[in-house]
Amino acid sequence: MERGTFSSRLGFILVSAGCAIGLGNVWRFPFIAGKYGGATFVLIYLVFLAILGLPIMVAEFAVGRASVRSAAKSFDVLEPKGSKWHLYKYGAIAGNVLLMMYYTTISGWMIYYLYKMASGGFAGLDAQGVGGVLGALVSDPVTMIGYMVLVVLLGFGVCYLGVENGVERITKVMMCCLLVLMIVLSINSIMLPGSEAGLKYYLMPDFGKLAQYGAKEVIFAAMGQAFFTLSLGIGALAIFGSYIGKEKRLTGEAGYIICLDTFVALMSGLIIFPACFSFGINPGSGPNLLFVTLPNVFNSMPGGRFWGALFFLFMTFAAMSTVIAVFENIIACVTDLTGWDRKKVIRRAAVAIILLSLPCIFGFNIWSDFQPLGKGTGVLDLEDFIVSNNLLPLGSLVYLAFCTSRYGWGWDNFIKEADTGRGVAFPKWIRFYATYILPLIVLYIFVTGYISMFGNL
Repeated sequence: MERGTFSSRLGFILVSAGCAIGLGNVWRFPFIAGKYGGATFVLIYLVFLAILGLPIMVAEFAVGRASVRSAAKSFDVLEPKGSKWHLYKYGAIAGNVLLMMYYTTISGWMIYYLYKMASGGFAGLDAQGVGGVLGALVSDPVTMIGYMVLVVLLGFGVCYLGVENGVERITKVMMCCLLVLMIVLSINSIMLPGSEAGLKYYLMPDFGKLAQYGAKEVIFAAMGQAFFTLSLGIGALAIFGSYIGKEKRLTGEAGYIICLDTFVALMSGLIIFPACFSFGINPGSGPNLLFVTLPNVFNSMPGGRFWGALFFLFMTFAAMSTVIAVFENIIACVTDLTGWDRKKVIRRAAVAIILLSLPCIFGFNIWSDFQPLGKGTGVLDLEDFIVSNNLLPLGSLVYLAFCTSRYGWGWDNFIKEADTGRGVAFPKWIRFYATYILPLIVLYIFVTGYISMFGNL
Protein backbone atom coordinates (compact mmCIF):
# COMPACT_ATOMS: atom_id res chain seq x y z
CA MET A 1 0.00 0.00 0.00
CA GLU A 2 1.35 3.41 -1.03
CA ARG A 3 2.19 5.58 1.98
CA GLY A 4 1.44 9.30 2.18
CA THR A 5 4.20 11.87 2.60
CA PHE A 6 4.55 15.59 3.16
CA SER A 7 5.37 17.68 0.12
CA SER A 8 7.50 20.19 2.01
CA ARG A 9 9.55 20.78 5.12
CA LEU A 10 7.24 23.70 6.01
CA GLY A 11 4.27 21.35 5.94
CA PHE A 12 5.97 18.96 8.36
CA ILE A 13 6.87 21.80 10.78
CA LEU A 14 3.42 23.42 10.71
CA VAL A 15 1.47 20.16 11.01
CA SER A 16 3.69 18.97 13.88
CA ALA A 17 3.37 22.37 15.56
CA GLY A 18 -0.40 22.21 15.04
CA CYS A 19 -0.44 18.90 16.90
CA ALA A 20 1.62 20.32 19.79
CA ILE A 21 -0.29 23.63 19.96
CA GLY A 22 -3.49 22.98 21.83
CA LEU A 23 -6.00 24.56 24.13
CA GLY A 24 -3.65 24.26 27.11
CA ASN A 25 -1.40 26.86 25.46
CA VAL A 26 -4.21 29.36 25.84
CA TRP A 27 -6.06 28.52 29.01
CA ARG A 28 -3.17 27.27 31.12
CA PHE A 29 0.16 28.84 30.18
CA PRO A 30 -0.70 32.55 30.50
CA PHE A 31 -2.35 32.05 33.90
CA ILE A 32 0.56 30.00 35.27
CA ALA A 33 3.11 32.47 33.90
CA GLY A 34 1.33 35.39 35.55
CA LYS A 35 0.84 33.53 38.81
CA TYR A 36 4.47 32.44 39.18
CA GLY A 37 6.37 35.58 38.36
CA GLY A 38 5.82 36.56 34.73
CA ALA A 39 9.10 36.80 32.82
CA THR A 40 10.93 34.97 35.63
CA PHE A 41 8.69 31.94 35.14
CA VAL A 42 8.95 32.18 31.34
CA LEU A 43 12.74 31.97 31.49
CA ILE A 44 12.59 28.86 33.72
CA TYR A 45 9.95 27.39 31.40
CA LEU A 46 12.12 27.93 28.32
CA VAL A 47 15.03 26.16 30.01
CA PHE A 48 12.86 23.11 30.69
CA LEU A 49 11.49 23.14 27.14
CA ALA A 50 15.08 22.82 25.91
CA ILE A 51 16.30 20.20 28.38
CA LEU A 52 13.07 18.23 28.78
CA GLY A 53 10.89 18.61 25.71
CA LEU A 54 13.51 18.75 22.95
CA PRO A 55 15.26 15.38 23.56
CA ILE A 56 11.96 13.49 23.83
CA MET A 57 10.57 15.14 20.69
CA VAL A 58 13.72 14.25 18.74
CA ALA A 59 13.42 10.67 20.01
CA GLU A 60 9.81 10.44 18.77
CA PHE A 61 10.68 11.88 15.37
CA ALA A 62 13.70 9.59 15.03
CA VAL A 63 11.67 6.46 15.77
CA GLY A 64 9.01 7.54 13.27
CA ARG A 65 11.42 8.48 10.49
CA ALA A 66 13.68 5.45 10.85
CA SER A 67 10.79 2.98 10.88
CA VAL A 68 8.61 4.80 8.30
CA ARG A 69 5.69 3.59 10.38
CA SER A 70 3.20 4.84 12.93
CA ALA A 71 3.47 3.97 16.63
CA ALA A 72 1.51 0.79 15.81
CA LYS A 73 4.47 -0.71 13.94
CA SER A 74 7.53 1.49 14.58
CA PHE A 75 8.81 -0.51 17.53
CA ASP A 76 8.22 -3.79 15.66
CA VAL A 77 10.51 -2.56 12.87
CA LEU A 78 13.33 -1.19 15.05
CA GLU A 79 13.40 -3.34 18.20
CA PRO A 80 15.96 -6.12 18.74
CA LYS A 81 14.65 -9.52 17.77
CA GLY A 82 12.79 -11.19 20.61
CA SER A 83 12.22 -8.02 22.67
CA LYS A 84 8.83 -6.70 23.74
CA TRP A 85 9.02 -2.95 23.00
CA HIS A 86 6.25 -3.36 20.43
CA LEU A 87 3.72 -3.92 23.22
CA TYR A 88 3.72 -0.17 23.87
CA LYS A 89 1.78 0.25 20.61
CA TYR A 90 -1.39 -0.34 22.63
CA GLY A 91 -0.53 2.44 25.08
CA ALA A 92 0.21 4.87 22.22
CA ILE A 93 -3.01 4.05 20.36
CA ALA A 94 -5.02 4.26 23.60
CA GLY A 95 -3.49 7.67 24.33
CA ASN A 96 -4.55 9.08 20.96
CA VAL A 97 -8.05 7.63 21.14
CA LEU A 98 -8.61 8.73 24.75
CA LEU A 99 -7.40 12.24 23.90
CA MET A 100 -10.00 12.49 21.13
CA MET A 101 -12.72 11.15 23.40
CA TYR A 102 -12.80 14.51 25.18
CA TYR A 103 -10.91 16.88 22.89
CA THR A 104 -13.63 16.61 20.24
CA THR A 105 -16.19 17.84 22.78
CA ILE A 106 -14.12 20.86 23.84
CA SER A 107 -13.36 21.64 20.19
CA GLY A 108 -17.11 21.61 19.59
CA TRP A 109 -17.48 24.23 22.32
CA MET A 110 -15.07 26.45 20.36
CA ILE A 111 -17.21 26.27 17.22
CA TYR A 112 -20.36 26.89 19.29
CA TYR A 113 -18.84 29.97 20.91
CA LEU A 114 -17.58 31.18 17.54
CA TYR A 115 -21.15 30.99 16.24
CA LYS A 116 -22.62 32.63 19.37
CA MET A 117 -20.09 35.46 19.32
CA ALA A 118 -20.36 36.10 15.55
CA SER A 119 -24.19 36.04 15.61
CA GLY A 120 -24.44 38.46 18.57
CA GLY A 121 -25.56 35.81 21.05
CA PHE A 122 -23.71 37.52 23.92
CA ALA A 123 -25.04 41.02 23.20
CA GLY A 124 -26.72 42.63 26.19
CA LEU A 125 -25.81 39.85 28.63
CA ASP A 126 -24.39 40.71 32.05
CA ALA A 127 -21.60 38.70 33.68
CA GLN A 128 -24.07 36.20 35.12
CA GLY A 129 -25.76 35.82 31.74
CA VAL A 130 -22.45 35.14 29.99
CA GLY A 131 -21.61 32.49 32.58
CA GLY A 132 -25.03 30.98 32.05
CA VAL A 133 -24.29 30.31 28.36
CA LEU A 134 -21.73 27.67 29.29
CA GLY A 135 -24.05 26.20 31.90
CA ALA A 136 -26.85 25.93 29.35
CA LEU A 137 -24.51 24.32 26.82
CA VAL A 138 -23.13 21.59 29.10
CA SER A 139 -26.64 20.73 30.32
CA ASP A 140 -27.79 20.16 26.74
CA PRO A 141 -26.34 16.85 25.47
CA VAL A 142 -28.10 17.11 22.09
CA THR A 143 -26.39 20.41 21.19
CA MET A 144 -23.01 19.16 22.42
CA ILE A 145 -23.37 15.93 20.42
CA GLY A 146 -24.19 17.97 17.31
CA TYR A 147 -21.06 20.10 17.59
CA MET A 148 -18.90 17.10 18.53
CA VAL A 149 -20.10 15.24 15.43
CA LEU A 150 -19.33 18.34 13.34
CA VAL A 151 -15.75 18.37 14.69
CA VAL A 152 -15.31 14.65 13.96
CA LEU A 153 -16.68 14.97 10.41
CA LEU A 154 -14.55 18.04 9.67
CA GLY A 155 -11.39 16.40 11.07
CA PHE A 156 -11.81 13.09 9.28
CA GLY A 157 -12.99 14.96 6.17
CA VAL A 158 -9.62 16.67 5.96
CA CYS A 159 -7.82 13.36 6.52
CA TYR A 160 -10.01 11.75 3.81
CA LEU A 161 -8.33 14.02 1.25
CA GLY A 162 -4.95 12.41 2.02
CA VAL A 163 -1.73 13.37 3.79
CA GLU A 164 -0.50 15.93 1.26
CA ASN A 165 -3.76 17.26 -0.18
CA GLY A 166 -5.71 17.21 3.07
CA VAL A 167 -3.72 17.11 6.32
CA GLU A 168 -0.72 19.11 5.10
CA ARG A 169 -2.46 21.62 2.83
CA ILE A 170 -5.35 22.54 5.11
CA THR A 171 -3.32 22.53 8.34
CA LYS A 172 -0.78 24.87 6.73
CA VAL A 173 -3.57 27.32 5.91
CA MET A 174 -5.08 27.05 9.40
CA MET A 175 -1.73 27.52 11.14
CA CYS A 176 -0.85 30.57 9.04
CA CYS A 177 -4.28 32.07 9.77
CA LEU A 178 -3.87 31.22 13.46
CA LEU A 179 -0.53 33.04 13.68
CA VAL A 180 -1.88 36.12 11.86
CA LEU A 181 -5.00 36.20 14.06
CA MET A 182 -2.86 36.02 17.20
CA ILE A 183 -0.74 38.98 16.14
CA VAL A 184 -3.83 41.06 15.27
CA LEU A 185 -5.60 40.16 18.53
CA SER A 186 -2.53 40.86 20.68
CA ILE A 187 -2.00 44.29 19.05
CA ASN A 188 -5.65 45.12 19.75
CA SER A 189 -5.32 44.06 23.42
CA ILE A 190 -2.11 46.02 23.93
CA MET A 191 -3.72 49.17 22.46
CA LEU A 192 -6.64 49.08 24.92
CA PRO A 193 -6.67 51.79 27.64
CA GLY A 194 -5.23 50.51 30.91
CA SER A 195 -3.54 47.51 29.31
CA GLU A 196 -0.20 48.44 30.87
CA ALA A 197 -1.16 46.77 34.16
CA GLY A 198 -1.81 43.49 32.37
CA LEU A 199 1.48 43.69 30.48
CA LYS A 200 3.35 44.38 33.70
CA TYR A 201 1.65 41.46 35.47
CA TYR A 202 2.45 39.11 32.60
CA LEU A 203 5.90 40.16 31.43
CA MET A 204 7.71 41.97 34.25
CA PRO A 205 9.96 39.68 36.30
CA ASP A 206 8.58 39.35 39.81
CA PHE A 207 11.12 37.63 41.99
CA GLY A 208 8.79 38.11 44.94
CA LYS A 209 6.64 35.34 43.50
CA LEU A 210 9.61 32.98 43.84
CA ALA A 211 9.74 33.80 47.53
CA GLN A 212 5.95 33.67 47.90
CA TYR A 213 5.43 30.25 46.35
CA GLY A 214 8.91 28.83 46.88
CA ALA A 215 11.46 28.05 44.20
CA LYS A 216 10.52 24.35 44.23
CA GLU A 217 6.85 25.01 43.39
CA VAL A 218 7.69 27.51 40.65
CA ILE A 219 10.27 25.17 39.09
CA PHE A 220 7.85 22.22 39.16
CA ALA A 221 5.11 24.35 37.56
CA ALA A 222 7.53 25.34 34.77
CA MET A 223 8.71 21.75 34.38
CA GLY A 224 5.17 20.37 34.21
CA GLN A 225 4.00 22.96 31.69
CA ALA A 226 7.05 22.37 29.48
CA PHE A 227 6.39 18.65 29.48
CA PHE A 228 2.64 18.61 28.93
CA THR A 229 2.48 21.40 26.34
CA LEU A 230 4.10 19.27 23.63
CA SER A 231 1.89 16.14 24.03
CA LEU A 232 4.88 13.82 23.93
CA GLY A 233 4.86 10.10 24.57
CA ILE A 234 1.85 8.75 22.63
CA GLY A 235 3.37 8.77 19.16
CA ALA A 236 1.27 11.75 18.06
CA LEU A 237 4.40 13.41 16.65
CA ALA A 238 6.25 10.25 15.61
CA ILE A 239 3.81 9.70 12.75
CA PHE A 240 4.88 12.96 11.12
CA GLY A 241 8.51 11.89 11.38
CA SER A 242 7.52 8.90 9.23
CA TYR A 243 6.20 11.24 6.52
CA ILE A 244 9.41 13.23 5.95
CA GLY A 245 12.66 12.60 4.13
CA LYS A 246 16.24 12.52 5.37
CA GLU A 247 17.28 15.98 4.14
CA LYS A 248 17.29 17.70 7.54
CA ARG A 249 18.57 16.73 10.97
CA LEU A 250 15.80 16.29 13.49
CA THR A 251 17.09 18.50 16.31
CA GLY A 252 16.69 21.69 14.31
CA GLU A 253 13.22 20.66 13.12
CA ALA A 254 12.13 19.93 16.69
CA GLY A 255 13.53 23.32 17.73
CA TYR A 256 11.36 25.13 15.16
CA ILE A 257 8.25 23.31 16.41
CA ILE A 258 9.02 24.13 20.04
CA CYS A 259 9.57 27.79 19.10
CA LEU A 260 6.18 27.94 17.37
CA ASP A 261 4.49 26.28 20.35
CA THR A 262 6.14 28.77 22.71
CA PHE A 263 5.25 31.72 20.46
CA VAL A 264 1.56 30.77 20.57
CA ALA A 265 1.66 30.36 24.36
CA LEU A 266 3.35 33.73 24.87
CA MET A 267 1.07 35.55 22.43
CA SER A 268 -1.99 34.08 24.16
CA GLY A 269 -0.93 35.93 27.28
CA LEU A 270 -0.55 39.16 25.30
CA ILE A 271 -4.15 38.74 24.13
CA ILE A 272 -5.65 37.80 27.48
CA PHE A 273 -3.96 39.83 30.24
CA PRO A 274 -4.00 43.36 28.76
CA ALA A 275 -7.69 42.90 27.83
CA CYS A 276 -8.67 41.51 31.24
CA PHE A 277 -6.82 44.21 33.19
CA SER A 278 -8.13 46.92 30.89
CA PHE A 279 -11.70 46.09 31.90
CA GLY A 280 -10.99 45.13 35.50
CA ILE A 281 -11.82 41.46 35.06
CA ASN A 282 -9.73 38.93 36.98
CA PRO A 283 -8.24 36.36 34.59
CA GLY A 284 -8.76 32.83 35.84
CA SER A 285 -7.55 29.54 34.50
CA GLY A 286 -9.05 26.59 32.75
CA PRO A 287 -12.33 26.49 30.82
CA ASN A 288 -13.78 29.45 32.74
CA LEU A 289 -11.08 31.70 31.25
CA LEU A 290 -12.20 30.92 27.70
CA PHE A 291 -15.91 30.51 28.15
CA VAL A 292 -16.78 32.98 30.90
CA THR A 293 -14.00 35.52 31.50
CA LEU A 294 -13.10 36.38 27.90
CA PRO A 295 -16.69 36.64 26.57
CA ASN A 296 -17.27 39.14 29.41
CA VAL A 297 -14.18 41.05 28.28
CA PHE A 298 -15.37 41.14 24.67
CA ASN A 299 -18.82 42.27 25.82
CA SER A 300 -17.20 45.27 27.49
CA MET A 301 -14.91 46.10 24.55
CA PRO A 302 -15.73 48.47 21.68
CA GLY A 303 -16.26 46.24 18.64
CA GLY A 304 -16.22 43.28 21.03
CA ARG A 305 -18.44 41.10 18.83
CA PHE A 306 -15.87 41.35 16.02
CA TRP A 307 -12.84 40.78 18.26
CA GLY A 308 -14.57 37.96 20.12
CA ALA A 309 -15.44 36.21 16.87
CA LEU A 310 -11.81 36.52 15.72
CA PHE A 311 -10.61 35.09 19.05
CA PHE A 312 -12.86 32.04 18.88
CA LEU A 313 -11.94 31.57 15.21
CA PHE A 314 -8.30 31.46 16.35
CA MET A 315 -9.24 28.97 19.09
CA THR A 316 -11.13 26.83 16.57
CA PHE A 317 -8.05 26.70 14.34
CA ALA A 318 -5.87 25.74 17.35
CA ALA A 319 -8.28 22.99 18.38
CA MET A 320 -8.86 21.62 14.87
CA SER A 321 -5.14 21.50 14.02
CA THR A 322 -4.68 19.14 16.98
CA VAL A 323 -7.78 17.11 16.09
CA ILE A 324 -6.65 16.62 12.47
CA ALA A 325 -3.11 15.66 13.54
CA VAL A 326 -4.27 13.08 16.09
CA PHE A 327 -6.91 11.69 13.72
CA GLU A 328 -4.16 11.21 11.14
CA ASN A 329 -2.13 9.27 13.72
CA ILE A 330 -5.11 7.06 14.58
CA ILE A 331 -5.73 6.39 10.86
CA ALA A 332 -2.07 5.51 10.27
CA CYS A 333 -2.00 3.19 13.31
CA VAL A 334 -5.12 1.29 12.24
CA THR A 335 -3.89 1.11 8.63
CA ASP A 336 -0.51 -0.26 9.74
CA LEU A 337 -2.17 -2.85 11.98
CA THR A 338 -4.92 -4.04 9.63
CA GLY A 339 -3.75 -3.23 6.11
CA TRP A 340 -7.17 -1.72 5.41
CA ASP A 341 -7.65 0.97 2.80
CA ARG A 342 -7.30 4.52 4.22
CA LYS A 343 -10.85 5.52 3.35
CA LYS A 344 -12.27 2.35 4.92
CA VAL A 345 -10.36 3.13 8.14
CA ILE A 346 -11.67 6.71 8.17
CA ARG A 347 -15.31 5.64 7.80
CA ARG A 348 -15.03 3.17 10.69
CA ALA A 349 -12.88 5.42 12.88
CA ALA A 350 -15.31 8.34 12.52
CA VAL A 351 -18.19 6.23 13.84
CA ALA A 352 -16.01 4.83 16.65
CA ILE A 353 -14.79 8.28 17.80
CA ILE A 354 -18.36 9.67 17.80
CA LEU A 355 -19.55 6.80 20.00
CA LEU A 356 -16.51 6.96 22.28
CA SER A 357 -16.95 10.73 22.74
CA LEU A 358 -20.47 10.34 24.17
CA PRO A 359 -19.39 9.49 27.77
CA CYS A 360 -17.54 12.82 28.04
CA ILE A 361 -20.67 14.69 26.97
CA PHE A 362 -22.95 12.69 29.25
CA GLY A 363 -20.57 13.33 32.14
CA PHE A 364 -21.74 16.96 32.20
CA ASN A 365 -25.46 16.14 32.41
CA ILE A 366 -27.11 12.71 32.57
CA TRP A 367 -24.05 11.11 34.19
CA SER A 368 -23.13 14.11 36.34
CA ASP A 369 -23.43 12.04 39.54
CA PHE A 370 -20.38 10.05 38.38
CA GLN A 371 -17.44 11.90 39.99
CA PRO A 372 -14.48 9.54 39.60
CA LEU A 373 -11.69 11.80 40.90
CA GLY A 374 -13.59 13.50 43.69
CA LYS A 375 -16.29 16.11 44.10
CA GLY A 376 -16.81 18.30 41.07
CA THR A 377 -15.00 16.00 38.62
CA GLY A 378 -16.50 14.15 35.70
CA VAL A 379 -15.74 11.82 32.81
CA LEU A 380 -13.64 14.50 31.06
CA ASP A 381 -11.40 14.86 34.12
CA LEU A 382 -10.89 11.09 34.29
CA GLU A 383 -10.02 10.83 30.58
CA ASP A 384 -7.66 13.82 30.80
CA PHE A 385 -5.99 12.35 33.90
CA ILE A 386 -5.36 9.01 32.18
CA VAL A 387 -3.78 10.74 29.18
CA SER A 388 -1.93 13.67 30.77
CA ASN A 389 -0.81 12.10 34.04
CA ASN A 390 -0.21 8.55 32.89
CA LEU A 391 0.17 7.82 29.19
CA LEU A 392 2.18 10.95 28.30
CA PRO A 393 4.89 10.59 30.98
CA LEU A 394 5.05 6.77 30.81
CA GLY A 395 5.12 6.86 27.01
CA SER A 396 7.93 9.42 27.10
CA LEU A 397 9.89 7.06 29.35
CA VAL A 398 9.39 4.28 26.78
CA TYR A 399 10.67 6.44 23.90
CA LEU A 400 13.67 7.61 25.96
CA ALA A 401 14.58 4.10 27.10
CA PHE A 402 14.13 2.69 23.60
CA CYS A 403 16.48 5.28 22.09
CA THR A 404 19.17 5.17 24.77
CA SER A 405 19.24 1.59 26.03
CA ARG A 406 21.32 -1.20 24.48
CA TYR A 407 18.30 -3.40 25.10
CA GLY A 408 16.24 -1.20 22.76
CA TRP A 409 17.07 0.57 19.53
CA GLY A 410 20.20 1.96 21.17
CA TRP A 411 22.01 5.30 21.34
CA ASP A 412 24.14 4.81 18.25
CA ASN A 413 21.16 4.02 16.02
CA PHE A 414 19.22 6.93 17.48
CA ILE A 415 22.06 9.41 16.90
CA LYS A 416 22.64 8.15 13.37
CA GLU A 417 18.98 8.78 12.51
CA ALA A 418 18.66 12.09 14.37
CA ASP A 419 21.79 13.48 12.68
CA THR A 420 21.01 12.32 9.15
CA GLY A 421 20.79 15.34 6.85
CA ARG A 422 21.83 18.98 7.19
CA GLY A 423 21.34 21.25 10.18
CA VAL A 424 21.83 21.23 13.95
CA ALA A 425 23.31 18.02 15.35
CA PHE A 426 21.93 16.36 18.47
CA PRO A 427 24.42 17.07 21.29
CA LYS A 428 26.29 13.82 21.99
CA TRP A 429 27.50 15.03 25.37
CA ILE A 430 24.02 14.74 26.89
CA ARG A 431 24.00 10.95 26.54
CA PHE A 432 24.33 10.39 30.31
CA TYR A 433 21.64 13.00 30.99
CA ALA A 434 19.23 11.57 28.41
CA THR A 435 19.82 8.00 29.60
CA TYR A 436 19.66 8.42 33.37
CA ILE A 437 18.70 11.93 34.55
CA LEU A 438 15.91 12.86 32.11
CA PRO A 439 13.92 9.66 32.82
CA LEU A 440 14.12 10.47 36.55
CA ILE A 441 12.73 13.97 35.86
CA VAL A 442 9.84 12.51 33.86
CA LEU A 443 9.23 9.93 36.61
CA TYR A 444 9.22 12.76 39.16
CA ILE A 445 6.55 14.57 37.13
CA PHE A 446 4.51 11.35 36.99
CA VAL A 447 4.68 10.70 40.75
CA THR A 448 4.09 14.34 41.69
CA GLY A 449 1.01 14.38 39.45
CA TYR A 450 -0.46 11.52 41.46
CA ILE A 451 0.42 13.15 44.78
CA SER A 452 -1.21 16.43 43.76
CA MET A 453 -4.31 14.58 42.54
CA PHE A 454 -4.80 12.17 45.44
CA GLY A 455 -2.64 13.57 48.24
CA ASN A 456 -5.55 15.22 50.03
CA LEU A 457 -7.93 12.29 49.83
